[in-house]
Amino acid sequence: MVYIGTGETQIRGNIQQGDGIYKSTDGGRTWAHIGLTETQNISRIRIHPTDCNMVWVAAFGVHSAPNTERGIFKSINGGETWRQVLYRDERTGAADLSVDPNNPAVMYASLWEAWRKSWGMSSGGLGSGLFKSTDFGETWTEITRNNGLPQGMIGKIGVALSPAAPYRVWALIEAEDGGVFRSDDGGANWTRTNEERRLRQRAFYYTRVYADPLDPDVMYALNTGLYRSRDGGKTFQGIRVPHGDNHDLWIAPDDADRMINGNDGGANVSFNGGQTWTAQDFPTAQFYRVMTTNHDPYMICGAQQDNSTACVPSRGWSHISQNAGGPNFLFSVGGCESGYIANSALNPNIFYAGCYGGSLSRYNHANGQTRAINVWPENPMGQSSEDLIERVQWTFPIVFSHTDPNVLYTGTQKVWKTSNDGQTWEQISPDLTRADPTTMGPSGGPLTKDQTGVETYATIFAIAPSYHDGNVIWVGSDDGYVHITRDGGATWDNVTPEDAPDFVRINTVEASPNTPGKAYVSGIRYLVDNDRSPYVWKTEDYGQTWNRIVSGIPGDDFVRAVREDPVVPGMLYAASERTVYISWDDGAFWQPLSLNLPVVQVSDLVVEDNDLVIGTHGRSFWVLPNMSILRQLNQQVAASDVHLFDPVDPRRGIDNSVQVFYYLSEAPDSLTLEFLDGSGEVIQSYTATKDDRPAEPSQSFGFFGGGNPTPPRRAGANTFRWNLRYPGYTDFDGRIFWAAGNFGPMAIPGQYQVRLTADGVTQTQGFEIKLDPRLESVTLADLQARFDLALQIRDRVSEANQAVIDIRGIKGEVDDRLGRTSDEDIQEQGQLVNDRLSVVESEIYQVRNQSNQDPLNFPIKLNNKLAALMGVVESGQTRPTDQSYAVYNHLSDLLQTELIRLNTIIQQDLQRLNELLRQANLDPIQTERPIS
Repeated sequence: MVYIGTGETQIRGNIQQGDGIYKSTDGGRTWAHIGLTETQNISRIRIHPTDCNMVWVAAFGVHSAPNTERGIFKSINGGETWRQVLYRDERTGAADLSVDPNNPAVMYASLWEAWRKSWGMSSGGLGSGLFKSTDFGETWTEITRNNGLPQGMIGKIGVALSPAAPYRVWALIEAEDGGVFRSDDGGANWTRTNEERRLRQRAFYYTRVYADPLDPDVMYALNTGLYRSRDGGKTFQGIRVPHGDNHDLWIAPDDADRMINGNDGGANVSFNGGQTWTAQDFPTAQFYRVMTTNHDPYMICGAQQDNSTACVPSRGWSHISQNAGGPNFLFSVGGCESGYIANSALNPNIFYAGCYGGSLSRYNHANGQTRAINVWPENPMGQSSEDLIERVQWTFPIVFSHTDPNVLYTGTQKVWKTSNDGQTWEQISPDLTRADPTTMGPSGGPLTKDQTGVETYATIFAIAPSYHDGNVIWVGSDDGYVHITRDGGATWDNVTPEDAPDFVRINTVEASPNTPGKAYVSGIRYLVDNDRSPYVWKTEDYGQTWNRIVSGIPGDDFVRAVREDPVVPGMLYAASERTVYISWDDGAFWQPLSLNLPVVQVSDLVVEDNDLVIGTHGRSFWVLPNMSILRQLNQQVAASDVHLFDPVDPRRGIDNSVQVFYYLSEAPDSLTLEFLDGSGEVIQSYTATKDDRPAEPSQSFGFFGGGNPTPPRRAGANTFRWNLRYPGYTDFDGRIFWAAGNFGPMAIPGQYQVRLTADGVTQTQGFEIKLDPRLESVTLADLQARFDLALQIRDRVSEANQAVIDIRGIKGEVDDRLGRTSDEDIQEQGQLVNDRLSVVESEIYQVRNQSNQDPLNFPIKLNNKLAALMGVVESGQTRPTDQSYAVYNHLSDLLQTELIRLNTIIQQDLQRLNELLRQANLDPIQTERPIS
């Protein structure tokens, strides 16, 4: 049985809300929601050590607004019902909970008065405190002011009792005279053992303490680092972990060396007390924004929370992969964890990237050179918004002009422009924010301030230059204003939608790539009064009028970005807190486009070529490839019995196939897909019928051969991939080759067709196989030469394999005849035929191969050598080497010798045997080879 609490309680500016608690009774395979929805954010879950139906939950509650669903909750029936057993007030939630595993009647809990809003946060107040229960959480006694504990204002408290010494309790307390405290009498009296700032800095973000389950003098405190004390909390030593900013720790109750640590890089496991840890290789990156580069194929880039910027290839870059077999590399492009990234259209090696504190870098990936080009390079750390000359948000916009690739824009509370790579910046707007003084004061407190740039408020959060007119620029602020200029920044108009609520963050402005004067605005407000409503507006008249377009999106699934398809006007995609939505009617109605996407915050999205690329906050990058089917959907398609969609043109060397989509209203009895060349000749044909049995999975490695795929024929949407290759060579059962799969030559660039026939209904669509745009000095004649030689090789392998088939067929017939007679002449001649045929067979094929690795023991023969030459010829997108022709001619000549020997055996030795068989009134052995 497993319980999971949702939501976050380390109240950073990128905090995510939850919806209570979930439970699994099958080890995590399936989950059921079991309540506490309105608590939103769960700090701790504790389970009775012998009764898994008795469970306690520490609930922080709503981040940005008062609510009563806070404190400690208890269930005695596995979460079917809950009771609130500890509650202070509507502004105070629970931060921690520790249960004695030896006596679960005893437990300690901390309450925390705190909030987070768009412009700041607070940690501490009259509500914070420490509590103890001795009756399984039914009643609680406050021990906040017990002897030895801080007497002033209290903030966040981490608490843990020692399983090795039941009366020993640890507390890490945020207070003016806070620190690490220890009680050896069950919380009655306390001693401050350590007051180091490194254990309680940024207290709201950390303040976690853990007791070793076996040694009462060993305990752990978490902050930026992971620290351990072996002397009862007096001194602490750091433990090296894979990543900083440590938030959670689990220690196995029966083995203190086995632990799991959670930090801003993910999770890691140790089996030796923290001496070494497992790697953090799970796709859990939190991206604030996503962009695609001007490379072809494009790359995907974003800034990772508490890490570097990151760029990865979409596809087609395996030649520079750090791991053989695929595009598994990643590189940073300057900036840091928090910002936008912009890529130059003039030189894709040039990147501009942001970081908190107003940092803005120019990075050249060709030579690794980085330069800081901050608009106002005065470090603002620790200062309030009201004190800054230029206010720059944690995630500030950096975008290129769509009409002039030399022009780059960024924002403080003003819009700035450079056309000389940041050597100078020109201010092209006044302050375009609300700049309400009540939102620009110190963040944090009343005990510990926290001003990292997340809290810098009244800033420009979105900039969207027009695709059609370089003088038109849209701007949105984090405090709720939308502005537009139509004269390059000389004048600005406030065009904020009239129904926009105060302090809605204008998260994204999308200037329509299709229609001048049209734009889409996405706003979020979940950190203002817990307003989770989706805010999306559309204008078609430069912001003079707006329509809110959220029909179909749930009322609590707020939207961070909307993008318009650059190919189909009015086709929209929305990035929400939980998923992706699509609209085919310019926002009149939305529907989910979740597919296999997990429930996750989609922070941003972009349409690139035929792909939809998203950045998520917690599950890295995702790509929905080949959206052409979405662009072609309409009422006519939906009403069709059969519809074949127009395929996206594949590019050789980048796309290893052409993907074909088709729709069937009902499953047909038979279905055929044919791929034709430019002259209409069928290259490949694939058929499925209702009587087909499911194909058994192959047990061999892919490079040892391949099967013939069957197109799906189920009702609804179907997809099939043609690998752009002609049919393979003639094959025989049991063949084992080394490094030579059964595939034909790759089709050359040009025009092709796909033809679908379903129960007599036929539809055809054309497509073009294109060249990899990165190829240099390669002509169509070169690729035609490659194709021609590959086709010759395939046909020659077919001849070799057909010879093996013929030989085995003849030998089987000979054995049959020898079994029917004892005639000595027939026996002698039959054995002669078989022996001579076996000699030829063994020269054409390695007959001793029985397993895939046998070719390493028994040398490969002519058919395998020829088939392997195909891989050499097709290894590059160019004309075959002269030596490839030479080897082909050499092997072909050797094969010809064997084929002549085979024909001689058939014409002479087999003819003699057939004469003897006729004399004995036995059927002669037939062969397709001529006998003269």
